[in-house]
Order: sequence, then C-alpha cells, then structure tokens
Amino acid sequence: MLYQTASRRRSFAASLSLVALSYAAPAVAQDGAQEIEVEGDLPEDDFHNRRIAADGTIIVSAEGLRQFDLLAGTSVVEGEQLDQNMDGQLGEVLANLPGVTATGFTPGASRPILRGFSGERVKVLVDGIGAIDASNTSADHAVSIDPLTAESIEVLRGPAVLLYGSQAIGGAVNVIDKRIPRRIPNEDFHVDALVRADTVADLREGGASFDIPVGGGFVLHADGMYRTTDDLEVPAYVLSQDLRADLLADAAEEEAEGEFEEAEELREAAIAQGSVFNTSTETWAANGGFAFFRGDSGLGVSVGVYDTFYGVPILPGAHHHEEGEEGGEELEEDGPETVSIGLRQYRADMRGDIALGDGFIRRLKLRAGYSDYTHTEFEGEEVGTVFDVEGIEARAEFLQDPDSVLRGATGVQLYLRDFAAEGAEAYVPPNTTEQLSFFTLQEYGNGPLQVEGALRYEMTDVGSAPLGIERDFDAVSGAVGLSYGVTDTFRTGVNLSRVARAPSAEELFSEGPHIATQQFEIGDPDLALERAWGVEVFARGSLGPVDLSVAAYCQWFDDYVYLSETGEEEDELPVFVYLQQDATYTGIEGQLAWTFVDTPGFDLTADLRGSYVDADLDNGFNVPRIPPLSLLGALEADVGNFTVRGEVEWFDDQNDVAPFETATEGFTFVNASAIWRPLESDPTLAVILKAENLFDQEGRRHSSFTKDFVPLPGRNFSVAVRMSM
Repeated sequence: MLYQTASRRRSFAASLSLVALSYAAPAVAQDGAQEIEVEGDLPEDDFHNRRIAADGTIIVSAEGLRQFDLLAGTSVVEGEQLDQNMDGQLGEVLANLPGVTATGFTPGASRPILRGFSGERVKVLVDGIGAIDASNTSADHAVSIDPLTAESIEVLRGPAVLLYGSQAIGGAVNVIDKRIPRRIPNEDFHVDALVRADTVADLREGGASFDIPVGGGFVLHADGMYRTTDDLEVPAYVLSQDLRADLLADAAEEEAEGEFEEAEELREAAIAQGSVFNTSTETWAANGGFAFFRGDSGLGVSVGVYDTFYGVPILPGAHHHEEGEEGGEELEEDGPETVSIGLRQYRADMRGDIALGDGFIRRLKLRAGYSDYTHTEFEGEEVGTVFDVEGIEARAEFLQDPDSVLRGATGVQLYLRDFAAEGAEAYVPPNTTEQLSFFTLQEYGNGPLQVEGALRYEMTDVGSAPLGIERDFDAVSGAVGLSYGVTDTFRTGVNLSRVARAPSAEELFSEGPHIATQQFEIGDPDLALERAWGVEVFARGSLGPVDLSVAAYCQWFDDYVYLSETGEEEDELPVFVYLQQDATYTGIEGQLAWTFVDTPGFDLTADLRGSYVDADLDNGFNVPRIPPLSLLGALEADVGNFTVRGEVEWFDDQNDVAPFETATEGFTFVNASAIWRPLESDPTLAVILKAENLFDQEGRRHSSFTKDFVPLPGRNFSVAVRMSM
C-alpha cells in the first residue's frame, strides 16, 4: 500500500487540503476555465504560439500565472499549430520551439529538453500538477501523456516556474487537457476529433473527445485515442559513421579468431539501412470526467487509462547479463532478441476553481491527481524488470485581486511517491519520496515599471527501506524581476534567481544494469542539494508589424548533479555514475516574426527562430548531451482558406562533448505544410498536409543517448483531418 507510515508533514498537508475543500464546498459551480480573462481584445499571436494582452504581457492558463515577466520565455502551442506539430511523443511536438529539443531515445519515448536541461530539471505537468510517472528516471521511459487529447501545451521557462517545484529548475511543460470540462458548451453536444496518417512509420491514429451539458450546471466528458506505427524509416545507414567503423573492426577481430558467425552478425548490423529495427509502437488511451459549474466557480473530476507498448533499439554489439538456471549470471553474447516496454497508467484527477468574493483574495484553485503506473521491460517475450510507481500530488492556491497594486498567488503543494522495481535488472531499489512545499508569486506596480518576486520552501524526504537510508532536504528558492514597458506592446526586463533542488531517488540509490539503456548506473546516496544562481535578460512584444521575443540567460550551479560515463565496464556494460560538481549554463534563444505583406485576402510572414546553449563543468569538461546551435527560417502565407508554410531547420555540428561522448555532425531539414479549410462556414474543419525532411537528409540529435543508432526520421509525408463541432 502507498505510504503505510504517516509523518507530521503529510498530516499537516492533508489538514490544509481538508480546510481548503471545506472552505470551497459551499461556493462550487459556473465558469471553471483555467484561462485568465483580461479586459479588452486579446489578439491571436500565431508566431509566438501564445495569447498576449494589449500591453504585451503573456496570458497563460497555468495556475496562478497571469502576466508575470519572470516567465521570460513562454510558448503556448494550441489549435492548428498543435495539430500541425502533432506527434505521439510530447518532446517531438515541441522540438522546433526556441530553446526546446527532445531526448529522442526511440520513437516511443521522447521527453522535452528545455535550455539543455532534461530529466529531473524539467517538470512535465498535466494542468498544473505532475505526470506522476517514471519518465524523469530514464530517457527510455515514455511520458504518460498523449498530446492527441491535449487542448494546448504550454512551455514555461524562467524563474517563475519554481511555482511548480525545484524539479522545474530548467523549465516546465504544462499540458492542458480536456478530461475535466472547463466550460459549459454552447451546443447540445460538442465533439473534437482528429485522424492522421504518415509514410515514414506507416502511422495510423485517431482520437475524439465529447462534451455533453446535462443541465443543472453539469457537463459530462469522454475521450479516447488509438495510434499504431511500424519501424521507423531513415535515410541511408542506421548507424553513425564512427559506430559502423567500430563494428567492422570488431568483425575483423572476430573473424581472425575463427568466430565467423559473430563476425557476419556485426557486419550486417554495420551496413543496415532503410529502417530502425524494433521501433514500432502501439498506444491507446481513454478518459471520462464531469464538471459542475455555478456562478464563477467550478469543480470537476476525471479518471482515465493510458497504455503504450513500444520497441527499444539496442546498441549493436552490446552484451547483456541474464540470470542463469543455477541462480548465477551468464553472459548472452548477442543480447536479447528484442527489448520492448509496456507501460500503463491509471489516473484520477480533481480540479476546483472557487470564487471567494470581492476581497483581496479572489479565488481558490484546487488541483489533485492520483496515479497507479506500471512499466514493464520485456526481453523478447519474457518479462525482464517491472517498475511500479504509485503517487499523489495536490496543490491549493489562493489568487489575489488581479486589478490591485499587489497581484499574485500563494499556495501549498504536496507530493508523495512510492517507487518499486522487481526483476533481475531492478537497478533502482524500492524507495519513497515525500515533499511538502509552500510558495508565493507576487507582482507590484501598475505603470510601465513593475517589480515581481517569487519564493518557495520545500521539505523533501527520500528514503529506501531495503538500503536503510533516508535523506531529508530543506530547500529555499527565490526570484526577483524588474520589467519596463518601453511601449504599450513591448517590454524589457531582468530576472535574478536562486534555486535549490533535492536529488532524486534515482540519483541517490541507483546501482545495477539497465537493459533498455544498456548502461550500468550507479547513484550516490551522499549527494547534496543542487543550487544555482541565475540571471536572465529579455525583450518581447510587438513593434508595428514585427513580433519579437528574445532572452539571454546564465545559471551558475553549485553541486550540479549529472550522469557521466566512466570508461569502465560492469557486467559487460559501460558504467555511468551520478557525480556532483559546479557547472555553468549560458544561452540565448529568440523568435522574430515580421508580417511584411498584410492585405485583404493575403498575408505573408517571415518567421525566424534560434537557440544556443553552452554548459561547462567546473573541471573544464563539457556537460554531456547539450544541443548545438540551431536556427529556423520560414515563410508563411495566408491566402483565403489556405495557410501555406515552407521552412528550413539548420543544426550545427556539436563538438563540445563530454569524456567518452561522440561528436555529432550538423544537418539541415527542409519542410513544407499546408492547411486547407474547405468550409467557409466552419473553419474548424481543416485538412493538414505536411512534408518533412523533403531531401531525405541524415540527422542525429546530439541530446539523445541513442543518436549513434537511432537517427531522425527520413522523408515523411503526412495528412491529418481535424474537426470541432
């Protein structure tokens, strides 16, 4: 059972939650939308993929964030842009945004990377609370959220994201889904649906959601999706040039020793072309929920299941240990036939948005989620290792009067996780994590000059009963920002931050072989708090026909935690250890859109994006897997019922590598897309055509652990049909 022992922290948090619920209950009912309403028109800003108010400030639906300039780099992907970038993995949906890339471990598992940060430094949220899965523990673990049923996806960067926890030190990705209705539909029956197919993996997918008002302020919701793909098609060779050379050299050695069969297998792996073996996927999800609205308040709940099964390519030539018949270990020279992962999550959620009257505190927002997650790694058809995660996350947040001189949000958050792994390769022992946090985010000033601040205090307990180890961490994080409105639509500013993060159970307790990543991972139970000073300068808004958003930042880490290869082997696997030392991250990201033709019936916009990150350890080495300089240029035309876009993505070489890490060659992709709205009376019906990597160029993502044997997709044509009625 989950957390059989109680603690003062847990009891205190539970008491707070009960007080909040009892306070809220009498007021429950009407508009439960999370989007913050602002007086005046909110022009659609397609280039920035977000809504901006007339003064240039960001409007996001993330809990408690109204217009804070501490969010110096925020993107919102929604509507047609979300449909156009749709992918089965969250990281791939967002990968072309400035400052964003993806882990790209396999087509079935790709998590977002923000400003070079991944894993425990990027928090993936569902409507403001964590996904409560195991995607943060390893790159081969998929995120248990399907983008197909999302209403919008927010990418939150900058110091203000500490509102969501120190695990968002690098940023947060907030998926706003439809499981709990946000409003009462105007129709008797509202349907959203999308079907899509592509050529590069023979994708076939479809999803639909239904919202039905049943009277009395109640709205019922149901949604579901299904997706299947075959092995991924790639240009030319599957393996990188260096890896092919290594395998051919190994084949020559095997042949010289008379091992002709092994030599032939290595040669076949070295010259494999056309598709990546064992990268097929199959995913389905189903959710149901309801909400109750009255006045300016709303309360809703949902339950759902997410299930996916995907192949995991294994490094050619890798070895693997299995338990033998006598209970000892024996070496399988060729490794398992295939490695695949089956993942299922059962989840229940609650959201409340309660109007509290016209006083200084205007609203109480409640959010809670429970997850029962199982992740099974298969070797062929045999069960290898099973990971179980059971967790609860809840937060209560009080929002102040948005029209007062002092605006903001203050709240409390509780997180409980019980992690267990069983099998020959359970490299992380059973452990529990308990975290209680208090936070506030405030903004002062109504004129061009505004001052903002954020503060968070976290108490974290991480323990493993089998190891007899329990660690307690108390972390204080804070940020302050100063912004100035140069014009009514353009702002500049600077943010300063000091953040602290407790190491995770995986970083503390890991020790053993991990089959899917083909690594022997070793944690350090003596890791200290990770701390960082940060400074960020930004400018964003509109200057006539030009929309601009640019941010430059630097973070100086004390006791930075990272996973590094040692060059040693254990059980015929390369050894990776969690280490800790000071580090520095420096970067710049920006986006510019210029609508240089704006006439009735025809608009033409130039879209330019770029990002760069440099990350160094105190010993002079580079931080592993940092993405290279990237640039994107595009022209987008709106002509009647059509939107046509052509773009070029360029990625530089990455030669700033860590010890035992290979360099990555740069590449260029050319893409094109078109959106056709066949019915003028119903613009929500759209046909979306895409052609990606038109010239079938080889590309490898440096941030991926598997880049040398899982390249990016080859030429791909896709078609999608979306409707909403």
